Amino acid sequence: MRLWVFLRLWSALWHLGLPLVLVYLWRRGLKDPDYTRHLGERFGRYPQGLPGAVWVHAVSLGEVRSAVPMIRALLDQGEKVVTTHFTPAGRREACKVFAADIAAGRLAAVWVPFETLWAYRSFFKAFRPKLGLVMEIEIWPRMIFASRAAGVPLYMCNAQYPTDSMARDARFGIRPALMRGFAGAFVKSDLQAQRFASVGVQNITVTGELRFDQPIPAAHLAAAKALRPSLGPRQVIAFASVTEPEEALFLAAAQEILSVRTPPIILFIPRAPERFGAVAKAMTDKGMLFARRSQRLDGSFTALSQAPMDVLLGDSLGEMYFYLGLADRVVVGGGFQPKGSHNIIEPLALKLPVLVGPYIQTIEYPAEEAIAAGVCQQTSADRLVRDVLGWPGPSPQAISAFMAAHSGSTARTLAAIAPLLRP
Repeated sequence: MRLWVFLRLWSALWHLGLPLVLVYLWRRGLKDPDYTRHLGERFGRYPQGLPGAVWVHAVSLGEVRSAVPMIRALLDQGEKVVTTHFTPAGRREACKVFAADIAAGRLAAVWVPFETLWAYRSFFKAFRPKLGLVMEIEIWPRMIFASRAAGVPLYMCNAQYPTDSMARDARFGIRPALMRGFAGAFVKSDLQAQRFASVGVQNITVTGELRFDQPIPAAHLAAAKALRPSLGPRQVIAFASVTEPEEALFLAAAQEILSVRTPPIILFIPRAPERFGAVAKAMTDKGMLFARRSQRLDGSFTALSQAPMDVLLGDSLGEMYFYLGLADRVVVGGGFQPKGSHNIIEPLALKLPVLVGPYIQTIEYPAEEAIAAGVCQQTSADRLVRDVLGWPGPSPQAISAFMAAHSGSTARTLAAIAPLLRP
């Protein structure tokens, strides 16, 4: 009864709030016009369908990247795929990575419909998916129950249930009921399986973390290798995926690190593109000797200047592996504020020592395992500089062994969904 009431209230809020949602999209569209392009898709109006596709819902850039190896494997075995997104960054990534498949009619990248029953009915009419895979732990009530009504088995994929989410759910309790509406879950670890089972989720399979199977762009690594000699013999430390609440902490840490006898070069990579200008201004105000990637390098990573610098501001998107390819060690952002850390797998894939903050609930797997294996160091705001400069770090062999032990999620996920793909 409680869930029934919630769903009716949810639907009413979406119908009454649609004008506000459209205003939100319009305002975001002033900075990124892609927010308002193909607007009809958000209402379930798709100019071209792809019947019989496997549906992968990857709301934004990070989810798309984690899904890439699985989607590629599905396409390679002859399946059609439709990906749905909410943010332009996610949709653009899918369109870029799978451009050839889109052109060949094997894949469609579209907006996810608004949370209304009629919009989802139109979506299912256009694509008639065999099954749906929702990346990470995106919980959209109408998506779940519209899928059930349409007979489309919907699974959580690459799923985790963070400790803070469990604590909130213990107080409010509606999300476990929604998760029980999924047909099942493909989860990252045995611990995550236990957590989902504890709230009544059925049909759980441990498949691991798909990000361990992500392809690494060779062009980015080649560009980093070519550029690195121009930076001289100095060590390079990357502050990657820095969130806005962490900017002051990391800028202060960078200044302190640059004050040592033989200072390293700092790569400072904000998480959100709208922060590029603000961070550049803060560096200017602090008198830091820095260069913006957009001004220091051209589109092919060729240096436009050889002027001295202490900090390279990474004001670009989709080039993380290039920045990591320049680095000797990496501090991953997000974990120095309560929302939680961003992923550590990318630097580990390049055999780089990685440090994270105290808040790792968002990457509990594999962060706990990486810390236990000694390939990741958990630190805090007051120990950050000391650990960045003083932690000896693991050997490349230790990181390789860790990566090998945790890869293979793509194959396990495909094996788990194979029975659902049969006619």
